[in-house]
Amino acid sequence: MEVRQGGASHVLERHPVIATLAAAGIAGPIIFGVVGLVQSVLRQDHNLVAHPISALAAGPSGWVQNVSFLLFGLLMIAYAVGLHLGVRPSRWGVVGVAFLVLSGIGLVWGGVFPATDATGAFDETRVLHIPGFIMTFLGGGIGLIVMSRRMARDPRWQSVATYALATGIAMLVLILVGGGLVRPPGAPLHTRLGLFQWVLLAVWFPCTIILALRLLRLVRAADVPR
Repeated sequence: MEVRQGGASHVLERHPVIATLAAAGIAGPIIFGVVGLVQSVLRQDHNLVAHPISALAAGPSGWVQNVSFLLFGLLMIAYAVGLHLGVRPSRWGVVGVAFLVLSGIGLVWGGVFPATDATGAFDETRVLHIPGFIMTFLGGGIGLIVMSRRMARDPRWQSVATYALATGIAMLVLILVGGGLVRPPGAPLHTRLGLFQWVLLAVWFPCTIILALRLLRLVRAADVPR
């Protein structure tokens, strides 16, 4: 079915597939957030304010958090593909989606290489875990910024383009601030690392869900006979 807007045309193909990919962008942040919060509350060895989410990978129940990372990453990769299919193509449009996919890969990486040592104890300096963190948040922030420019050229997405841009910029600013003041051991706000990560997610997750809802609405509207 072909949808025409602003004198240009855009074809939304495989509607059920795109709807499923959009649902992944809604389910992913919600599942990950609920699992993380519930674990933080139930586990006496975890402090939501002081300890990062990755610390939940330690201990006998650490596998729950690892599975959560893996599932979230796969869902975010699926969502990125759906967003690519749902926003009007542009010459360099695949770049933004590539960064969003990289973000999902970073989450999968975090599940495969948890921040734990050989004994299963949390190790925040574990080298293999750090690339996953970088890919997740840098990929997410840059991906939103680049995708926002593509959205700005599509009449159906223009109303959320600025929000996507602002969210991407806010994520990058928070990452820069966190890199100097929060994340390194001994940094002034290191004892608030957990809280910092939840603030970062509180900026990122709503935008992801809103964009996924917009994609789902567009797919459903394309199915309505005209």
